[in-house]
Amino acid sequence: MNRYAALLRGISPSGRNQSNDQLRGVFERLGFQKVGSVLASGNLVFTSPETELPALEQAIERALTADLGLASQVNVRSQPELAALLASDPFAGLSHGRGSYLTATFLKDVPATPPSATHLGGLTEVVGYHARSRAILAVTDNSEPGRTPDFMIWLEKNYGKGITTRTWLTVGRIVKKLESL
Repeated sequence: MNRYAALLRGISPSGRNQSNDQLRGVFERLGFQKVGSVLASGNLVFTSPETELPALEQAIERALTADLGLASQVNVRSQPELAALLASDPFAGLSHGRGSYLTATFLKDVPATPPSATHLGGLTEVVGYHARSRAILAVTDNSEPGRTPDFMIWLEKNYGKGITTRTWLTVGRIVKKLESL
């Protein structure tokens, strides 16, 4: 069995039809095994004999719509992909905290031009791109109250709506949960 994480876009624990129990139920009805949640924001882990990630993503997206009325974009990554991302240590020497967010934005498709290091409005810096996991890695300065970066707008403009962002801490939690399956 292959171990996977499904990263759902736009899931909120307070949202109608978006509880972890409901989401896990959809995955179990699809026949996935060892279904579990990581936090309460649309991170599910599971095992499946399926090896084609686009087929998994499409099946999950259809089931979420049919079962719960959710039109969520889903990005599926394998345990080896996420473990390789974590092991690459793209944020060496940095720590995630209130003033500085370390994030990984997972792209649905391989970009025509992989992103390179760039500063976005002085608040966000793209520090790299991990090709194997199709993740843009960024550091956002949140130390100035009231100022919010337009990073998500930039991401959607350049890479479409088939993206979802997780903090680096969440990526670590997902990998840990995958290792326990």
